[in-house]
Amino acid sequence: MIALAALTVVLVLAGCGLLYRAQELRSAPAAENRALTDSEATTRVADDIADDLARVFSYTPDGLDATERSARTVLTGRAARQYTQLLARIRADVAKQRVTLSTQAVRTGVIRLDGDDARLLVFLDQVSRRGKAAGTSAAAQLTVTAHRENGQWRIVDIISR
Repeated sequence: MIALAALTVVLVLAGCGLLYRAQELRSAPAAENRALTDSEATTRVADDIADDLARVFSYTPDGLDATERSARTVLTGRAARQYTQLLARIRADVAKQRVTLSTQAVRTGVIRLDGDDARLLVFLDQVSRRGKAAGTSAAAQLTVTAHRENGQWRIVDIISR
């Protein structure tokens, strides 16, 4: 009889431990990261951010104002301030040296997707030309933080790696 009572207590404790562990697994950060579970939403944010980065980091001497207007629709917060500072530094050189920059996202990975917030790692290829000279290629790696407002992803922060 004592053995049966001891076995019952052990089984109840083991069951409680397993239930606790199962709850831990369900509430783990990885389980909450939709980038790992929602491929459609992950693809959508990756494509939108890749297109936005290509648009705001591509310009021509005569199209810099249009690029800046476009940037206002996709950048906000710290990213918008960073971009404004960047344009202030390069504006005169772009016009004087007739610099054209073409940017393309070659690989975009979503690190974390949680509701309306996303964090991405983006690899860019950029080609810079001065006048009619041959282009110079460069690669860039960015960590991007984005937030969805009214159904549109907006870039909140950009960190160059």
